[in-house]
Amino acid sequence: MDNILDILEKKYNGGPFLNADSPFEILVATILSAQCTDERVNKVTKILFKKYNTPEEFSNIKQEELEKLIYSTGFYRAKSRSIIETSKKIIKDYGGKVPTNMDDLTSLRGVARKTANIVLSQGFNKNEGIAVDTHVKRVSYRLGLTKNKNPDKVEIDLMKFFPQKKWKEASWLIIEHGRAYCNAPVPKCSSCFLKNSCPKNGVIKYK
Repeated sequence: MDNILDILEKKYNGGPFLNADSPFEILVATILSAQCTDERVNKVTKILFKKYNTPEEFSNIKQEELEKLIYSTGFYRAKSRSIIETSKKIIKDYGGKVPTNMDDLTSLRGVARKTANIVLSQGFNKNEGIAVDTHVKRVSYRLGLTKNKNPDKVEIDLMKFFPQKKWKEASWLIIEHGRAYCNAPVPKCSSCFLKNSCPKNGVIKYK
């Protein structure tokens, strides 16, 4: 059987899904994407990044102003605090540059492994892990790529399954499949091109 990524690559273009021109913009956009669609985030950042797009600018913004600008992404108070505090820490501890390793990135407020993986892969072309969002977690479990539902454990399983050079693409392609067919709560199994090799039909032999 073909490698699962080869199959998905024939169907989808892959990411990235967030529009950003620098590692810092990627960081901000990914913080905003928590519990929010990428489409909504891109609409917000299209306006936001015209006004503010550096750690220095975000560190000096009043929280109330930032809340208004990102209100439609949800959880705007927590996200505003995270962005402002993270901007200040980047200036204070990292010379105004976004860190380029997992440990330093996850020391920033509002940055867990998923966010750090996105920043590293999209911003620095570094594959230190696989970004596991709700789509990746759901689809990987349904396709039999993992028996876990905890994101950290799902990531470990996927890192063992896919070659490191493909970790970024793996996340993007699985997300696209989750949006197109393997929806929550009801997947479109009858029309899915993977239906003949999906565990729901009792078969799974991906390489």
